[in-house]
Amino acid sequence: MYEVLDDTAAQVILAIESGDSIRRVAQHLHTPYETVRQAVNRLEDAGYISYDDGLSVIDERVRDAARELVAASAGVSPPSIEEAYVIPQFGDRPYAFTRIDAVYVWTQGGYQVGRDPDDYPLFLAAQEQDVDAWETFFEAFDLPTAFERQPRDEIDGPLQIVLEPRPSLDVNHVEGYPVIPRAETSEYMRENYAQFQSGLAMLDRMYEDLQL
Repeated sequence: MYEVLDDTAAQVILAIESGDSIRRVAQHLHTPYETVRQAVNRLEDAGYISYDDGLSVIDERVRDAARELVAASAGVSPPSIEEAYVIPQFGDRPYAFTRIDAVYVWTQGGYQVGRDPDDYPLFLAAQEQDVDAWETFFEAFDLPTAFERQPRDEIDGPLQIVLEPRPSLDVNHVEGYPVIPRAETSEYMRENYAQFQSGLAMLDRMYEDLQL
């Protein structure tokens, strides 16, 4: 099992939603297609997943083992910023990037503001009833959570997760990232115009129907 279930294969298992294509999984993981295809072949040969009208995980216990492996790996080698954006997909509850990260996603990484690699919060909207579960989930990856951005000297490491509880979620998807709707994102940018003036201009160029 352990020869097959390396870190990449474990992430593939966790990213699979029933019926997914290899390309869709690669997009969710932001990993080269060929890397994911090779992992899928190993997992299928080992009997952990099937590829019949789309990918599916045969036994949920394998998914649990994969989650433990990825979490243990994060404990040994802290996740990078890029990996931190992928980790929430390994949870089993809905979420959406919000605030600064919604701007980052909707501009397809083109607009970034107010964060340093040594002090990097990620902003996630989650359903109110799921907040405790998300806190437990991120704790397994040694990622601190809070409802407001914490000062750098109060946390261990550069990364933190800022949770925004909501009664319900309206989730869009952009290049594999779940994100709050574009209209809500542009309204947030308008409310913080001094920070996002050039970001609004970028959105206006990217989306002809936005008419900012």
